[in-house]
Amino acid sequence: MKVKRILVSQPVPQTDKNPYQELCDKHGVKIDFRQFIEVAEVSAKEFRKDKVNILEHTAVILTSKTAIDHFFRICEELRIVIPDTMKYFCITESIAFYLQKYITYRKRKIFVGVKTFENLMELIVKHKQENYLVPLSDIHQDDIPTLLEKNKIKYSKAILYKTVSANLSDITDFTYDILVFFSPRGIISLRENFPTFVQNGTKIATFGESTAKEARDSGLRIDILAPTPEAPSMTMALDNFIKEDIKKNKNFE
Repeated sequence: MKVKRILVSQPVPQTDKNPYQELCDKHGVKIDFRQFIEVAEVSAKEFRKDKVNILEHTAVILTSKTAIDHFFRICEELRIVIPDTMKYFCITESIAFYLQKYITYRKRKIFVGVKTFENLMELIVKHKQENYLVPLSDIHQDDIPTLLEKNKIKYSKAILYKTVSANLSDITDFTYDILVFFSPRGIISLRENFPTFVQNGTKIATFGESTAKEARDSGLRIDILAPTPEAPSMTMALDNFIKEDIKKNKNFE
């Protein structure tokens, strides 16, 4: 096969200068972007069923802008007034700055990590006396709860939003050479939106162990896997695959 068309199950990059555009320029492939999943809110009624009392907590751990939006949304719906003493532990500086949409930044106690939750964990451990609330999606990695429990941190999970399959019924041409997935839910969305999909020669690229497992459990063949020592990013994995594909095609000429 010669790779011509790739579908990446993520939003369109915000700038023209990105690794995917570099792939297009380098190999002459066409890359389309379409989110296979979307975020849906957990209603106040649903949240009450979990019996999580927000005001019992003295700190909030925030790992995304989505988590911030839904935390303050649920507080508004439940008419909860967050005290000025509440502390916020943010995984990155950009997430911390996003808090300004809802609070007066300087008047609150905000702690910022550096890119990874492991970095933020160092700050959390220094404030072991706090009772932490962790806003999460219904589908989430266990690494955050695992690290908190390992360090004997008192916390509660707050499921405030859900990851659901996007409606892809408007896609009429699904003849792609490579389909790229980054989450198990993306694979589930593929099944739900295209129940008659047969892989045949279509290559499947997956990022992360849980995504790969869901793909295999769905009976799909994985042709491109990331991250690996040779390809720590998906674009590198795609680049390596396309280069090998070009070599094979030349050998057959």
